[in-house]
Amino acid sequence: MTSPSAAGRIFPRRGELRSMLRLAIPVVIVQVGMMLMGVVDTVMVGHMSPDGSSVGLAAVALGHLYFFGIGVFGMGTLMVLDPVVAQAVGARDEAAVARGMQRGVLLAVMLAVPSVAILLAAGPVLGWARQPAEVVPLAAAYTVWLAPGVLPFFLFIVFRQSLQAFRRTASIVVAIVVANLVNAALNWALIFGHGPFGRMGVLGSAWATTASRWLLLAVLVALAWREIAPRLRQRHPEVWDSEPLLRMVRLGVPIGLQYVLEFGAFACVALLMGWLGTRQMAGHQVAINLASLTFMVPLGVGDAASVLVGHAVGRADATGARGAARAALICGAGFMCCTALVFLIVPNALARFYTSDVAVVTIAAGLIPLAGVFQVFDGLQVVAGGILRGLGETRVAMLVNLLGYWLLGLPVSWLLGIKAGWGPVGLWWGLVLGLAVVATVLLVRVRIALRRQRTRVVIDQAAALAEV
Repeated sequence: MTSPSAAGRIFPRRGELRSMLRLAIPVVIVQVGMMLMGVVDTVMVGHMSPDGSSVGLAAVALGHLYFFGIGVFGMGTLMVLDPVVAQAVGARDEAAVARGMQRGVLLAVMLAVPSVAILLAAGPVLGWARQPAEVVPLAAAYTVWLAPGVLPFFLFIVFRQSLQAFRRTASIVVAIVVANLVNAALNWALIFGHGPFGRMGVLGSAWATTASRWLLLAVLVALAWREIAPRLRQRHPEVWDSEPLLRMVRLGVPIGLQYVLEFGAFACVALLMGWLGTRQMAGHQVAINLASLTFMVPLGVGDAASVLVGHAVGRADATGARGAARAALICGAGFMCCTALVFLIVPNALARFYTSDVAVVTIAAGLIPLAGVFQVFDGLQVVAGGILRGLGETRVAMLVNLLGYWLLGLPVSWLLGIKAGWGPVGLWWGLVLGLAVVATVLLVRVRIALRRQRTRVVIDQAAALAEV
């Protein structure tokens, strides 16, 4: 039985905070490390040359936008491993853990094939989207050379989510640090033509990122082989059975669609920014890159919340699930309040770190304070989504994203930014509105969901019945 005082507490206990931070800090480091690859690409290309920096910066922005616009569905769908593996770990069901990992590898391969095919068609798609003519060819070529990195990226997500569920994060942190160091070195060599390499510019950045993603997977597998190998070697022929695989897909697809809806809203704003001009797109890229970097912290906290809440559900511990949720919300919101202040106080200094183009700096400096406004909402919504994912509830966040971003936020962006002539700032106010709505509704849903008795997600029903 849970006492009313325990159920109604607002602030977490010290033990709950310690448990959350022990898992969240390495997970956040990994998330920041993944984001830093894009930051390094952006910063180095932005300083490539005084004359070509805005075109190169816009090409990298558009290429990253297209890559993640395609890949985000697969990334989100693979997050199904959070409830499946974490709850199995909480229940000490080793067979279910192994089946979940093996199906994760299978799903990664299945998702990578169509993703690569769509990435190879970047040129026509970007042209159809009415992006700046001088940017499209370079952005399309950049995207094509990112395509070989899709499969290792998806497999890395499978093993990362599984290892996080085991609370084995050291190997993930080492792998992401090594990959970032190599990515920075390769960017420096390939973009600017240092050492034995010729000057490749923007395309050199794409080569560096793809090579680093393969290295990321290789280092992680090598370091965590003792954890990964036993689960992959266990023979579970039922992994190939269509019914449990479809159940896992049905649980994961709403997460993938949620990611598509959220990322798609930001992508649409970026495409609308492209209508305004190359420098507007470059300025938007600087501001959104900063916001995305700080977003990695609550995103990591949300991942940690999904694991700890999943563990609690697996062991039928409703009080533990509520404690983990409280700790996650406090950590995520607290960090974003701090970064919001920084964005509001020194926007010009942050913009100048990315580029010396005065026009781009001016545009970015006008957007960075708005990023500060939506920081707190963004942190709350992603942590709330992680909590719901740990509970095994994946459809609500998808529907809320549809409402907040597509039915409210984007129409406001269009009206203010394009029709009313507010430009980049008007486009961003729509994002602020969408994030505020999504965060508010998800927090209400989390409160309702945590009051209910949660049962473990069951993928292999036949196995569960046999155990009973």
